Amino acid sequence: QVQLVESGGGLVQAGGSLRLSCAASGRTFGRYTMGWFRQAPGKEREFVGGVSSSGGRPSYADSVKGRFVISRDNAKNTMYLQMNSLKPEDTAVYYCAASLFLLITYSASEYAYWGQGTQVTVSS
Repeated sequence: QVQLVESGGGLVQAGGSLRLSCAASGRTFGRYTMGWFRQAPGKEREFVGGVSSSGGRPSYADSVKGRFVISRDNAKNTMYLQMNSLKPEDTAVYYCAASLFLLITYSASEYAYWGQGTQVTVSS
């Protein structure tokens, strides 16, 4: 089992940057495929991106590709989401999640563990 805590959210102007962190408890962080999801008011939770247990070959949703970068540091039990060139439509609560699937999955239902979320608001 793993517990996840996101941090780093806030208010930023369009075009700005934020870096989110996802800190995991326990000694098994390196076993999990990790994902970032977001949920805007009135919308379903959507996949933002994910990274394999080893940290190689992150995968991204088309809406963030080229602007967001996912990385992880297994020695620090932490995953990151660097968000650049932010747009008002990126406004949402951002969640990190952990999956025991070997491959990066896009479906929220395949992630067993979730953080509480952190709010990101991008003003125009």
